[in-house]
Amino acid sequence: MFKTKDILSIHLAVVLFGFAGLFGKWILLPSALIVFGRVVFAAIFLSFILKAKKKRITLKAKEYPKFILLGGILALHWLSFFESIQISSVAIGLLSFSTFPIFTTFLEPLFLKVKLQFKDILLSVLAFVGLAIIVPEFSIENSDTLGIIWGVISGLTFSILSILNKRLVIGYSSRVIAFQQDFFAAFFLLPFLWILDFSIDIEQLSLLLLLGVVFTAVAHTLFIEGMKTVKATTASIIASLEPVYGIVFALILLGEIPNANQIAGGLIILLVSLVASLKK
Repeated sequence: MFKTKDILSIHLAVVLFGFAGLFGKWILLPSALIVFGRVVFAAIFLSFILKAKKKRITLKAKEYPKFILLGGILALHWLSFFESIQISSVAIGLLSFSTFPIFTTFLEPLFLKVKLQFKDILLSVLAFVGLAIIVPEFSIENSDTLGIIWGVISGLTFSILSILNKRLVIGYSSRVIAFQQDFFAAFFLLPFLWILDFSIDIEQLSLLLLLGVVFTAVAHTLFIEGMKTVKATTASIIASLEPVYGIVFALILLGEIPNANQIAGGLIILLVSLVASLKK
């Protein structure tokens, strides 16, 4: 039987995850540097939590290649997510990212020996219909279209990351997994500090700190804590509300109003994501 506080913990975590997309508009830095700051501050905070709980954060030598790979995928996932939001809108970034259950449908049979069913293919077709409705024009010169492409890449990489976590990472707590992936993601993004031309002030640094600690590490911790008594299916359904929260926050705080096509296509994508979550 789930505890009410655990359900509320998961809801709060999803609210924080949804809010995180707004930082792509507030932080005036290239997406690679936003993600670098995010993973660095998240890793530092998680290391303190693990130390306080006296949890070992080091890995077995043979496990490092796996986590390096996962860290690289995580870096690409968040980089493409914020790139999508920066060049288009929070709504487009979140909705196009929400296609990840569809990629999971087709990738799971390759990695986890899960049988692909006709209804899964039907759901995938419906999701891409929703995506096609959102696309303003099939031209990469259109910023919204390019934002959708980056958002879909974000969904694809998140799907791959989730599947590989199931297959490759065994015997480690979720916090240790999150810390290690954030840690190695930072190393993949480190070269951008020298490649990109940028300047940062205390306000931007504070926003990065807030994004990394509250909207990443704390949100992840709340989600994990809630999973102690809440079923994975229930948690997945709650997690499908992330785009809804994000779009509402963007409407209130950024004045971003989704157009009719984005609303119609988004509803289709969210419905498909919900059904995909229910079947797991």
